[in-house]
Amino acid sequence: MRQIDKGVRWPFADRVEGMKASEIREILKVTERPDMISFAGGLPDPELFPIGRIGEISRLVLERFGKEALQYSTTEGYAPLRRTIAGRMNRVFGTRAGESNILLTSGSQQGLDLTGKLFLDKGDTVVCESPTYLGAIQAFKAYEPRFVEVVTDDDGMDPEALRKALAREPNVKVIYVIPDFQNPTGRTWTLERRKQFMDVVRSSGTNAVIIEDNAYGELRFEGEILPSLASMDEEGRVVFLGTFSKTFCPGYRVGWIVADEALREKYVLAKQAADLHTSSINQREISLYLEHYDTDEHIAMLRSVYGKRRDAMVGAIAERFPEGIRHTTPQGGLFLWVELPAGVDAKKVLLDSVGQGVAFVPGGPFFPCGGHQNTMRLNYSNCSEERIAEGIAKLGSVIKLHMR
Repeated sequence: MRQIDKGVRWPFADRVEGMKASEIREILKVTERPDMISFAGGLPDPELFPIGRIGEISRLVLERFGKEALQYSTTEGYAPLRRTIAGRMNRVFGTRAGESNILLTSGSQQGLDLTGKLFLDKGDTVVCESPTYLGAIQAFKAYEPRFVEVVTDDDGMDPEALRKALAREPNVKVIYVIPDFQNPTGRTWTLERRKQFMDVVRSSGTNAVIIEDNAYGELRFEGEILPSLASMDEEGRVVFLGTFSKTFCPGYRVGWIVADEALREKYVLAKQAADLHTSSINQREISLYLEHYDTDEHIAMLRSVYGKRRDAMVGAIAERFPEGIRHTTPQGGLFLWVELPAGVDAKKVLLDSVGQGVAFVPGGPFFPCGGHQNTMRLNYSNCSEERIAEGIAKLGSVIKLHMR
């Protein structure tokens, strides 16, 4: 292959300067080793994918809809699947969505990128939880906004801190939140905090759009699913992002946006310019699968397995981690959050724990304004209970050394 002249200076846009390789990702390349116990990814367990059923559905799609499934399609997405999603959204999360409110996306991550494209100019403000989802930070950063973190505790975003932020910041365009089993902390907002949040935004006079990211909402291990922010929306300002990646299979890369019809049309225009439409055959396979098989039964199985793994990790932490460490005990989802004593650097802990065959994600990158190097995110969904116990024991020993 011909070597390209290294002296060429490519005419990149200014925003490219802000696109930095993650040092953490470089370290975590070792998680590909088969002997590594990884609490680092946000991966569902592939052993739980319904591969046999999917194989049968794939065959049926090609037999029944082969020509349509392999052809270009509409940007909005496959109508039967959009109707199914709307019905489930209304039943599970209390929304009032119809087919015309749904846009199918290439994973919910595309919904974040389209949001940045539609709403953010250089210097605009994104208000978010502290900490927040790293993938959202990366998606929005391409559009060069400012980030304002709002204090968030175990009950959710602090309403008074939010009120002050909205009064102080003149150019808030996006308020980004994950009320259910947040990535990275696993926290879930109480019903009261959800109501307070909506009241504060309503009364603030801001025109900001609210992005409610809900990748994990159905993976609840205890208690009842709480109403979504979208179900409380009276102004058409909440955009709900959903995905099949955590409750079905991430490899399909099918997610969705639920929005007011006029707002959804803007997302359609942005998506047309990005990829025309999400995979036609994948949409039809998921739609036919949902028609043939009991989704509630599958999700109940996931809840049972992941709930036991959550319990295994919480129990192992109590037994193996040294005193002086705080952690969340999530009611659902895929992650829990650990706060080490001040002065302990989780990145240094990671370097040593990788040497012991255990990986995790340090928490610092989840804070867009920096700091908080004494935190870490642990994933429990993709390890057996036995591997969780082994990994937490090793990680606890490394943490003890750093605390000395």
